[in-house]
Formats: sequence, structure tokens, C-alpha cells
Amino acid sequence: MAEKNGKEATLHQRILGEIEGRIMSGEWPPGHRLPFEVDLATHYDCSRMTVNKVMTQLAKSGLIERRKKSGSFVTQPQAQSAVLEIHDIEAEVRSLNLPYSFEVTRRVRRKATAADIRQLEVSAGTMVLHTVCTHFAGQRPFCVEERLINVANVPEAIEADFQNLSPGQWLLSQVPWSAAEHRIQAVAAGHDMAQMLGIASGTACLVVERRTWSSLGPITHVRFTYPGDRHALVARFTPASQ
Repeated sequence: MAEKNGKEATLHQRILGEIEGRIMSGEWPPGHRLPFEVDLATHYDCSRMTVNKVMTQLAKSGLIERRKKSGSFVTQPQAQSAVLEIHDIEAEVRSLNLPYSFEVTRRVRRKATAADIRQLEVSAGTMVLHTVCTHFAGQRPFCVEERLINVANVPEAIEADFQNLSPGQWLLSQVPWSAAEHRIQAVAAGHDMAQMLGIASGTACLVVERRTWSSLGPITHVRFTYPGDRHALVARFTPASQ
């Protein structure tokens, strides 16, 4: 009996690991219907009870949703970030039990344009570093980060390679900030943004813009664009004193 239980436990871990791997790698994307329990039992040559325990564990962890008479489906991850915090996107993605990666698709050093001057509140002629970075959750785009860095106040950014740390992570680890401002709005994805996020043009997106300052002055302006159905913002507060 002990030997049988041991084999069942090993098989349970194998099935669980293989299904988790397919979900977290993106091979089975959100909305994908998993094979029925009876089919999984046949595939793994095991009892349906063993498969049922695996599916129950996957449902408890939030990776799948079980629907009566329809089957089990990969859930749509819902990320949350605090409105009043400067959050780490990698931590957000990993909180969803998904692997994180990023790709810097644009990096240009230039004199501030009229739009840059408005966004960063700098003077004409100021040099800025403009970066565009796509963050991934598994194989799917999680958000697009468009950032301006004031290199007059952060000259180290000129030499940063952003290979191991995204521009945002690098700034958080290297440059102290003393004040921040958030602006939140809903927008429809334009053609280029829709392509970067892998969504249809016109899809509702959540945009979070942030500016930060240090004792030296403006540091960065960043615009994060998330597919609207995959992200939520949370703020916790207490009543003002009377």
C-alpha cells in the first residue's frame, strides 16, 4: 500500500508540474480549455481521482477555473498595483505565478522635444534618454513602458545597458527620489500600441503616467500602458482627521 501511495504521489506531482508548465509558459493561454479529466486519466494511465486532485489544486492556486458541464479553463491573470506606490513590474508579474521577462525596443538620447519639456518640466535644450520597454508575463505582453530620463540629473543612465535590469528597475535601484505624481486614465489602443501588446486596435487600455523628482529636480516621466482587462489599481486610505 505504501508503495502504491508513493507512485500516486509521484504521478500527481508529474501531472501537476506538466500542466503548470504549459500554463506558465503560455502554451496554454488564458481561456484555453484543458482536456477533460477522463481524457487526462487515459493519457497518464491513472485513476480519475488522481487527475481530480490535480485539477482541484490548480483551481485553488488560481491557475484554472472549473465550470460545470463546460470543463476547466486557464484563468485570465488579474494584476493589481497600488496607486500611491512606485511598484516593481517584475514583482507584479511573479505574483501571478508567471515567468517575467522584458525587452527594450527603443533607446534614444536626444534634446528634449516640446512634448518632453511639458512632461518632464525641464528647460529647452535639456538632454533626455527615451526608452521603450515591453514587459512580459509568460509569453504574453504585460505592459509597455515608455520612459523619459533627464540625463542632466541622472548622467549614469547614458552608460546603463538595461540588459539585466529594465530602465524602471535600474532607476529604482540607483537613483533616490523624493516626490512622485501619478496620473491615471483609460485610452483606446492605437495601431502601434495594439501591436506591442498583442491586442486589437481600439481595445480599452489602462494608462498610468508617473513623474518623479529628487533634490536635483525632475528625474523621469514614464507612461505604462496595460490591456484594460488584465490590470486593476488599488488604493488604501484612512479618513482625514476631524
